[in-house]
Amino acid sequence: MTADRKIDASEPQVGRRGFLTSAAGSLAAAAIGSTAVAGSAEAQSINCAPVSGSVAWKQPGNNRHMLELIKGAPVSQGSVTIDYFGHCAFKITSPAGLTMMFDPWRNDPSGAWGLWFPKEFPRTVVDVCLSTHTHFDHDAIDRVDATSVLDRIIGSWSFSDVKITAVPDKHATDCPGWYKWINVVKEFGGDPYPPNNPGHLDMASFVVETGGMRILIWGDNRADPPEEVWKQWGKIDVLTLPVDGSQHILGYNQGNQIVEQLKPKIVIPTHYLAEGVSATFSTLQTADEWVNAQKNKRKLTSPKLVLDSPSISSMDREFHYFGSQVDHG
Repeated sequence: MTADRKIDASEPQVGRRGFLTSAAGSLAAAAIGSTAVAGSAEAQSINCAPVSGSVAWKQPGNNRHMLELIKGAPVSQGSVTIDYFGHCAFKITSPAGLTMMFDPWRNDPSGAWGLWFPKEFPRTVVDVCLSTHTHFDHDAIDRVDATSVLDRIIGSWSFSDVKITAVPDKHATDCPGWYKWINVVKEFGGDPYPPNNPGHLDMASFVVETGGMRILIWGDNRADPPEEVWKQWGKIDVLTLPVDGSQHILGYNQGNQIVEQLKPKIVIPTHYLAEGVSATFSTLQTADEWVNAQKNKRKLTSPKLVLDSPSISSMDREFHYFGSQVDHG
């Protein structure tokens, strides 16, 4: 399977849902006017759903790879490859060869949140595409040519040598950073706190079990979920966590407390300013300061990380930091 393909300029450049509520989306779009940064003139309808609909019918590929995986013998051990595409986007390949893209990013199609990403997410071919929630920096599922799309699922999904458990909770609310973006919801008359939060603050974290490891895709989950969420996560070997210098989602102390509670073998920072991917307009900063303060850390020199259960068995909360090492497709 190849990840490179010429992009059709006629394809809509938005995902299936927007970031804001209907009132916020329509008002913000009107306020921004001609300064909108969406890649298509028909960025969003009034109810914040894209007018373009699904783009799957334009994908030139087919489902032959997944059909072949069904025929294969079960694989319980082997190497798991993690390719970092910047921000919170990872492509994970199981030992049997099932490829999964998590949280591909895009710019806010209303234009209200400015230019976060100077380039579009690279057109990528995978077996499965997954999105933790409907914010623009996590839901560019239209940019991924996937046989299956699992968008904010709840429950479990199994295929080949992979089991994915989607654990529902809520988006981070009172983040400790100076940029109080949650106030946008309040300004438009919404309640950002559960149980009355709007749907765009619903979160689905993913526990990926493959190769004898359990990988937690945190998304933008809040730092203090209820006890039943911690129980559903259970023992975690590899933890992805959104901590950056601006503390946009999680603060340093929050991140450290989560690491201490889950005690993963490996921690991978996400949701930070990465050269060549995200822009200053995002208000994000690097995760350098947080990583440098950790006792065990490894700054990666490639956007590709290959792990297997035996080799990480002796690790204890070791930080693996991609920095600006990003796969550009």
